[in-house]
Amino acid sequence: MTALELRGVSKVYGEGPTEVHALREVNLSVDAGDLVAVMGPSGSGKSTLLTIAGSLEDPTAGEVLVGGLALSGLSRNDRARLRRRSIGYVFQDFNLLAGLTAVENVALPLELDGIAAKKAQASGLAALEQLGLSDQGSRFPDQLSGGERQRVAIARAVVGDRRLLLADEPSGALDSVNGEAVMRLMRAACRRGVAGVVVTHDAQLASWADRVVFLRDGRVVDQTSPPLGPESLLQPTPSQ
Repeated sequence: MTALELRGVSKVYGEGPTEVHALREVNLSVDAGDLVAVMGPSGSGKSTLLTIAGSLEDPTAGEVLVGGLALSGLSRNDRARLRRRSIGYVFQDFNLLAGLTAVENVALPLELDGIAAKKAQASGLAALEQLGLSDQGSRFPDQLSGGERQRVAIARAVVGDRRLLLADEPSGALDSVNGEAVMRLMRAACRRGVAGVVVTHDAQLASWADRVVFLRDGRVVDQTSPPLGPESLLQPTPSQ
């Protein structure tokens, strides 16, 4: 099933001499279970692609479909509901609320969607447990390491029945060890059927993806399946 599809998406900011073409007729399809890395120089349109894919802003032209639903056909309230229920975001600076514990941060999207606090926090704790943080649920963000905060952010992004995971430089504030751990966790989420799109400048981290999409000046200039990455070393080899 196609979880995300961009059809001829363009985005223009400003008018006249100040006009900026952030995206130019971008076509992109991401199936459930796939992890796609988006690479390109600064200003190539990577972050704009994510915000449009997540319905946070509208394209100037083209169409975006999430789970087969055309976003242009949804009301503002329906889009907000889709974001809460189906789309998870992972930000480089974590965006955790300092006054909430780890489990409260993770459970917050569910509570905002009307789920009772007790049930939402049970789901939040289960998500933290999957990421090896079940013993950190009662801690506040400033009591956690950078890697732990990022794992909390990922748990918040995949809690409930999220089907699309969008990550903007999720490892940018982490060292190489924690950066690879983040990509490993995103791969694990995709194995459970989540579709993932991650923006990264790091080719080594991009090698964890099923496919790499290259942007330049707002256009897709290449798409490729990378050679076997680090995760291939973990796979059993057939017996001779």
